[in-house]
Amino acid sequence: MTREFYLELGARGLRFPIGTDLVLAEEPDPEAVRRDGEALGRVVERAARRYGSPLAIPLMDLRLEKADLLGNLGVAESEIEQFQFREPPPLEAVETLRRRQDAPFGEGNRAHQEAIRYIARHTDLVPVGMTIGPFSLMTKLVGDPISAVALAGMGLTGEEEPAVALAERAAELAELTVARSVAAQIAAGARAIIVCEPAANAVYLSPKQIAAGSDIFERFVMEPNLRLKRQMDDAGVDLIFHDCGETTDAMVEAFGRRLHPVILSLGSSRRLWEDAARVPRDVVLYGNLPTKSFYSDSRMPVEEVARLTCELLERMAAAAHPFILGSECDVLSVPEAHETIRRKVEVMLNCRC
Repeated sequence: MTREFYLELGARGLRFPIGTDLVLAEEPDPEAVRRDGEALGRVVERAARRYGSPLAIPLMDLRLEKADLLGNLGVAESEIEQFQFREPPPLEAVETLRRRQDAPFGEGNRAHQEAIRYIARHTDLVPVGMTIGPFSLMTKLVGDPISAVALAGMGLTGEEEPAVALAERAAELAELTVARSVAAQIAAGARAIIVCEPAANAVYLSPKQIAAGSDIFERFVMEPNLRLKRQMDDAGVDLIFHDCGETTDAMVEAFGRRLHPVILSLGSSRRLWEDAARVPRDVVLYGNLPTKSFYSDSRMPVEEVARLTCELLERMAAAAHPFILGSECDVLSVPEAHETIRRKVEVMLNCRC
């Protein structure tokens, strides 16, 4: 797609959530659909049609790359969810992943890729891929990533501190795995890919250390994602960058100006009308209603959804920046609150301001 395509979307006043999980929850057996690529593709299509999105956005299942990484290292499937490295993985683990770049994927990953292929072959929608970012995947592999990154921020090296060595080696494994996932999704027909880096935030990366000259943000976040961006550019595939974490102004500016995605999706902690001045005008801003609170009428009444929707639309119109109103993250179905969440999404999409 051309960048002008996304700018035109941003100029049309579109509203849509990342809401495929809500539609999946309506299936008689959602877990079976997750493992069936064609059935999952039909759910992705139905979500896009329901919400009026020209982009067929898949499930934001950020477990898939961890499962692929650990499966390729021989970790039993039953152990993957809770697995974390307790010591730096050996260099042989890196070589194993390099050798297995063309290895078959597990069931969930295959279904995700087949869903993209279904969209590409059978619909007029833009097939969009989805992956966890390299840094966020690293944090899922390490027991205490905050301390490890902080020690790196103090200038300690992997030779001096095992925790730093663990984070660095896990980051290397994570980047290889994300690159493999992106390549497979491109082969399946993805025209754009959402890279989700929610851990790239002020909790995992100390703003004080960065301001004092530490390279942790550059080394752990920007450099791997810039390499990922080059991989996508080389394939003619567009980057949609998502970070719903507690980001700083400098982080947002780096994402917008250096990664230069076609769409930048940010969490509800950000004032998008102020961020409009921090990112290039040819980067569409997406978001960022507090949909994580939609399950609760006490925390987020319907009236407040309408008020926040109108406020965001009005402020973004005043900022004159290309913008798509949407969710701060994926809108997950909560069984006991499914109808409450669905109703608030409808308010978000249809309220008049």
